[in-house]
Amino acid sequence: MQAATLEGGFANAPIDAAHAFRQIMTAMAQPGVINNVKGAKPPAPLSIAAGVVLLTLCDPDTPVYLTPQFDTSEIRSWITFHTGAPLVDANAASFAVGAWGDLTLTDFAIGTAEYPDRSATIVVEVSSLSTEGATLSGPGIKHKASLSLPDVSAFQKNAALFPLGLDFVFTCENNLAALPRTTKVTAPTCATKVS
Repeated sequence: MQAATLEGGFANAPIDAAHAFRQIMTAMAQPGVINNVKGAKPPAPLSIAAGVVLLTLCDPDTPVYLTPQFDTSEIRSWITFHTGAPLVDANAASFAVGAWGDLTLTDFAIGTAEYPDRSATIVVEVSSLSTEGATLSGPGIKHKASLSLPDVSAFQKNAALFPLGLDFVFTCENNLAALPRTTKVTAPTCATKVS
């Protein structure tokens, strides 16, 4: 087994995983808030934040789908060694990792009326992450929040499926933010110039 496969996990798994879990759950509970995470050093091009999400939330009972950019032998081996998560096709995935343009959202489970929790969580690797852009409202947001999203209409359609739908985690370097299906998304408004 290659050394790179064995490396990059949590140095102190119980403590690091507990801290990471808290950061991820905070992100889910407060959509639009960007959280800094650490502890994972996954193979490129997987970000630190995406690695932390996988190490924290995936296990042998959480199948993972990787889009082609992330479906490398190094990443597959790293996930398998550190989490035991099976790597599967999109329609069987509990978690998916990829860049926005490589993710076909209709391929993923959105839950059922009896089991809405049987839906996928999509980890979207983005080149930048900021609290500017689309306006967010709903549970966990006092008044409103903003987040740079790749496609507002896709998230509006997803929210309209509630209680079904997908949950999203956006990752960039060592930062992450979440957008659960309960969050309402509106397009950013342009300021009107006053002359």
